[in-house]
Amino acid sequence: MNKQEILQYVDKKFQKQEPKSFKIGDTVRVHVRITEGETKRVQVFEGVVISMKGHGGARNFTARKVSFGIGVERCFPLNSPTLDKVEVVRSGHVRRAKLYYLRDRVGRSARLEEKDAADVLVAANVPVAAPVAPPKPAASSPEALVTPEEK
Repeated sequence: MNKQEILQYVDKKFQKQEPKSFKIGDTVRVHVRITEGETKRVQVFEGVVISMKGHGGARNFTARKVSFGIGVERCFPLNSPTLDKVEVVRSGHVRRAKLYYLRDRVGRSARLEEKDAADVLVAANVPVAAPVAPPKPAASSPEALVTPEEK
């Protein structure tokens, strides 16, 4: 066995089984296990994923949030044992692989446009039903005799 095969074996052994379920631009809630002395707790970090780097067992992602007016970024190894779980809060519509431009933005301009449910269905080739119009009243009903100007 050469070095490369050994590294691949170790990568596969410690890689988490669930596939990554988030993309760049998503707002995620990351649950991290923290040990302080003898006590253990879970700390939650909620922010926008601005980059993903690496491959295999060395895959990292960076999440950014603004806390009390100061931008905070944290890099998380995707296959780390301290990473408890990653929840997607909302999905953002982005056209870049790295969102470093968000560092220079403040307030409303730092927000990402949210993906619509219809866009997701169209991307998945699911037919979207057309809205159904309410039925028109019959000519013999009193509602049909009243014009919109009289209402």
